[in-house]
Formats: sequence, C-alpha cells, structure tokens
Amino acid sequence: LSCFKTIMKKIFVIYGHYNNKSFTCAIKDTFIDEARKNDHEIDIVDLYKDKFNPVFAGELADEAIKNYQSRIDKADVIVFIYPIWWFRAPAIVEGFIDRVFTPPWAFKFKKVIGYYGYPVGKLKNKRAIIFNVYGSPRFATVLFFLNLPIRRFKRGFLKICGLNNILYKRFFSVPYVSEEKRKKFLEEVKKTAIKL
Repeated sequence: LSCFKTIMKKIFVIYGHYNNKSFTCAIKDTFIDEARKNDHEIDIVDLYKDKFNPVFAGELADEAIKNYQSRIDKADVIVFIYPIWWFRAPAIVEGFIDRVFTPPWAFKFKKVIGYYGYPVGKLKNKRAIIFNVYGSPRFATVLFFLNLPIRRFKRGFLKICGLNNILYKRFFSVPYVSEEKRKKFLEEVKKTAIKL
C-alpha cells in the first residue's frame, strides 16, 4: 500500500467545443473521469451547452458572471479545454475570458506615474492547465506562428491574472493522426489528471 494519499483538489473546467463527438470532448471526458477517480472535485462550465453569451460591451458583472467568479474563487486548479481555430481560442472561450476575468476581481492596475501602471494579478494561489487541439502540425505553429496561441494566452491573459503555475498540453494534427496516436494523446491527459 502506498503511504501517500491524494490531496483532493477543487477543479474548475472551462470547456469550449460544440461537438460532443470531437476529440476535444474526448479530452474533457478523459480528464474529468480520471480526476474523479482520484477523488478530485469537478465543477465544469460547458460554454456551448450553457449557451454562454460571449459578447462583452463594457457592462458591469451581473449575477451570472459573479457566480462564475465565485466558483473560480473556490477552485485550486482552472482547466481550459478548447480547440485552436485561426491560431486562437474559439470566440466563445475568448468571450468568457472577456466577461469573467475582469478587474478588479481577476487583477488590478498599480499606478506608477501618470497614466502608466502595471497589472497585479489576484489569482496567484491557483494553477492553470490548458489542453489545446490543433489541426495544424507542430512545425507550422512553432516555425511560422512562433507559438502565438499559447504565448498570447499565457502572457496576455493568465500571467496578468496572477496565474504563473501553468501546464500546457497541446495535441497537433489531430484530424490526420492515427487512432493509436489519439489514444496516446488521451493517455497524456490521464497522466495529467493523475498528477494533479
């Protein structure tokens, strides 16, 4: 018997894909199943299923948005699961970020002088995990687009909110790889859930 006991973590999953037969959905299901097997608590927002409105027009957070923020406050780990389209997250995921991860809840600006300042993240005690599905091969993303999808997501969003403990898993050429390769991808997802 192992002398180590898994410490239960509260996990908030943000899932952004419309098709429940997609490989992105398989990642979501695999991660959640394995996390639950290891006694972790899952809270998921399925953006398409919930018909989340991604349009942000400068309005203050309403009760629905505050509810998401409250649920994230309770989480130890925030997990993002979505495909990469046009080298970015789907609009519904981007809209969730725009509407939910707002100041002063997710970050605030510390004034330096005049109009100049810098963001101070307020989600520092949390970990972020990102699972991305790409149609493109790895070399195209790295060579031609300089890892733009994850660089922008990490530096222009997560780190601004204080999330510096970040694990990034990406799966390339998914529509074109073999079933065996996809199974290996899902084994990576399982290992990630086990090591929470």
